[in-house]
Amino acid sequence: MPFVRIAGVLLAAVYPFAVYFLLKHGLSWAAGAVIALASLFVWLSKRNRISLAAFAAALILACVSGLAQDSTAVKLYPVVMNACWLAFFAFSLASVPAVEFFARIKHKDLPPAAVVYCRKATFAWCIFFLFNGLAALDSALFRSDAWWALYNGAIAYALIALMFAFEYIVRRIYARMNRLP
Repeated sequence: MPFVRIAGVLLAAVYPFAVYFLLKHGLSWAAGAVIALASLFVWLSKRNRISLAAFAAALILACVSGLAQDSTAVKLYPVVMNACWLAFFAFSLASVPAVEFFARIKHKDLPPAAVVYCRKATFAWCIFFLFNGLAALDSALFRSDAWWALYNGAIAYALIALMFAFEYIVRRIYARMNRLP
């Protein structure tokens, strides 16, 4: 499965630029196929509910784009991805918050202060995916194809990296202040 994993990562990283190129040449059906293929490889490598939902959404958007010969459906894929991640993090708040779940992989016994932090961090990720999804929606509906590709192929990834870095820094400070592992 290493090939599938590598192909999934590469396709997920470059699909906005491939879609932009194909849309620029009037090939919305091919752009839909690229998104469906990228999401298929991600699903095959991860085999989780989020990647399955993303793959199903990609297939639907690809079919709509191909049948209607309209690029809007294809450009909505990042919106769907953000909605999937938002749902994952938000629904986890009803039981074990996602950040706590991941933290317990490394630290089985989390102190109460760490559990509180994990809930807040999960909520912060919800806010992030909400606003990132709204920005992706704006780029799909109201901006040029070039801006859509730039935002969803570079800026959004940079924002995710910044969010990870910010959350890591806040976690280290919070842990130090509360004497947590």
